[in-house]
Amino acid sequence: MMIKVLIADDQELIRESLEIVLNMNPDMEVIGVAENGAEVLQFLKKQQPDVILMDVRMPEIDGVQCTNLIKEKYPKIKIIILTTFDDDEYVYNALKYGASGYLLKGVSVTELSNAIRAVVSGGAMINPNIITKVVKLFSEMAQNNFAVKVEERGVEELTRTERKAVCQVGRGLSNREIAGKLNLSEGTVRNNLSTALSKLNLRDRTQLAIWAVQTGMVQKSEPEE
Repeated sequence: MMIKVLIADDQELIRESLEIVLNMNPDMEVIGVAENGAEVLQFLKKQQPDVILMDVRMPEIDGVQCTNLIKEKYPKIKIIILTTFDDDEYVYNALKYGASGYLLKGVSVTELSNAIRAVVSGGAMINPNIITKVVKLFSEMAQNNFAVKVEERGVEELTRTERKAVCQVGRGLSNREIAGKLNLSEGTVRNNLSTALSKLNLRDRTQLAIWAVQTGMVQKSEPEE
């Protein structure tokens, strides 16, 4: 399957270089570029990509507002936030509105391409270099009103396997990696996660990851067998 990508960045050089390198992947096609959020929204009226690479800081409509607007109207489109600096608040808000993860612009072409493939296949992608930072950030957010609210009853209903799977999502692992780690099939992992989502009454994998970090599940060592 050909993965359709839209690139949104206000720097022409970045747009062009990303377009060139991504089009070299046999399974990817850049179907458009945009220099601000308003252009992205115009483009989406005509056609929708599978994934949008979204710069956080853009004129008119920034990446955070744009993510929010897109997710309301086109929930299936995956969004990866691109950032050149540690702009915690931007990144956190974009994730809160439904972005699948974020990457620093300096990542290698392979990392970027793998991130795109990961989110298309349903994973959440967070740059491993900044995962500890995200853990810290989310823990701070958990102390205030940014916290993801869950049904307390649902937490008690989670099975041991569901908890383990959720914990791995919080560490940024894909379904395939979780399956390998827990010796389960990918289908079983998928089912466990979707049951956990409905028990906790959460919207998606990113919220599940935030919740796992918030509650401290991620920081604990592996539960003993």
